[in-house]
Amino acid sequence: MRTVRGVRRGAGVVLAFGITAVLTLESSTAAPAADNELTTFYGQKLDWQQCEDPEPLPPEEQPDDGVIVDPWKGQWKFMECATAVVPMNYAKPEDGQLRIEVSRIKAKDPARRRGALISNPGGPGGGGLSMPLGARETKLAEAFDLIGFQPRGVGRASQLHCERIKDHRPDTTRPSDEQFSAYTDYARAREAACRRGGGDLRPYISTANTARDMDIIRAALGEKKINYLGYSYGTYLGAVYGSLFPDRLNRSVLDSAMHPGWLWRKQALMQSVGVRYNVEQWAEWVAERDNTYHLGTSRQDVLAAVEALATALADNPVPLDRKPPKDWPVSWPEKFDRTTLDSFLAQATQPRPIWDVTAEVVGELRRAADKKTVLSRDAGTAAATLLSEQDKPKLDPGVYDTVSCEVEWPTDLNTYYEDMRRYRAKYPFRDGNGSGVIGAAPTNCTFRSFTPPEKPVSLERDGYPTGLVIQGDGDPATQYEGGPAMADALGNHLISVRDSGEHGHYGTNKCVTQRVDDYLIHGILPPRRSNCTAAPRPSVPADTSPAAEHTADRQSKQERLDTALEHRSIWQQPTDK
Repeated sequence: MRTVRGVRRGAGVVLAFGITAVLTLESSTAAPAADNELTTFYGQKLDWQQCEDPEPLPPEEQPDDGVIVDPWKGQWKFMECATAVVPMNYAKPEDGQLRIEVSRIKAKDPARRRGALISNPGGPGGGGLSMPLGARETKLAEAFDLIGFQPRGVGRASQLHCERIKDHRPDTTRPSDEQFSAYTDYARAREAACRRGGGDLRPYISTANTARDMDIIRAALGEKKINYLGYSYGTYLGAVYGSLFPDRLNRSVLDSAMHPGWLWRKQALMQSVGVRYNVEQWAEWVAERDNTYHLGTSRQDVLAAVEALATALADNPVPLDRKPPKDWPVSWPEKFDRTTLDSFLAQATQPRPIWDVTAEVVGELRRAADKKTVLSRDAGTAAATLLSEQDKPKLDPGVYDTVSCEVEWPTDLNTYYEDMRRYRAKYPFRDGNGSGVIGAAPTNCTFRSFTPPEKPVSLERDGYPTGLVIQGDGDPATQYEGGPAMADALGNHLISVRDSGEHGHYGTNKCVTQRVDDYLIHGILPPRRSNCTAAPRPSVPADTSPAAEHTADRQSKQERLDTALEHRSIWQQPTDK
């Protein structure tokens, strides 16, 4: 599901560059053109040049509070960049063209080269131009040309925007029934803003067309077949590519797969289920350590204690007496109220190694709420780091708001309102990536103003090799059920990452990384169903452990947080490079 989200420390928003496409717009038919009508596109050659650092957004496009950070500043020179030309409308190639930005790092060992590996980070709407930079120190870089690209509608070359509008939705995780209409008004206005900003281009920004663009990139690279690594929504994109072009796909890895039967609303609803699962798992772990955290001796007791704290914070928030670090690029929370607590728990229970920090912050927060004091400097800094979110630029990307409309959504508002009431009570935890009440509310797709020119592609694997699907059992964005479902739909092998609240595993989980490397480089498949374990939970003894094993942690909360989150993704800029 959607992975384009607020940046945290060590992460950032990838900027793109290029030239806006010139379009001639007409109506579309659903069937793609015959191959001979696409000969010009398939016969093009890419003009590779050393990549340059993207220009920063102009002031009029920067967020109201904060700045957009390019985490790869100074690193782009390690890649080559080129532009591929693709038809806007594959059914009528003469209607106009789009320009797709492509990047490359050639295989380090030509003698061991296994071809080209195209990657996609998810979204929909995630920019993939910088992805080769994140993988350039991996084993894959020895054997593959690493290829990144900006999907159609992403980046300056074929940029699709929605006009920026005021967001009057209430800033609460538990809105009243009277506030539901604000979500509806925003969704309706958002679709109108996307219609104004995207115009007649939106019907052609789709998963199937992005897959077709990938095949033109393949041909322009001079490759008979490509290999593929996709994350989150990128797993669905890869499955669609293999279904459309089975004779042109070699090995494929789908990391943190979308459920092929949940497009798109159920996928959005299930994010909240995944987030609550992690909160419940954390509560159970904390309950086994009541002598340490004093939050209850059962999962139900801990959840009840957290809910009582949420009620108290709704009326009397605890101030965060801690200023942001110098040059902090994003917003910084100033208080802990009920909504802040819901958001904190959604995010801070996902990585297992920081569960002790999460429990300590909640404990200190209870004491501060009871005594009407501020949160300690250590707890406040750790909490604020997890809660800080990247502010939106003044022009909003419109790819997510378009691709997610490629299937039908309910139009009866009562369907949404009933779900919002349930989610307000059971799933209030908002992680900034679509969970909580906002995931049950109407979206712009409820009021879709265009008709998709074709139905979604039926997924199948008929003609390309068995691939890998990777899924974490506590994945908050693409729930675990999506992994087995995708593996079954394609007849792929499945690696389950156990006791994991993470989204995306290749490059961070050693077990997964080794198995993926063996498969992509050497063609060695793991068993049809296999397991890897995630990073361990904190080494805080349970109450049933001998008293002698109880030792205090000498590191600060922030130090433990930094250590645990330092290497969560290979797509972050290496700190030592």
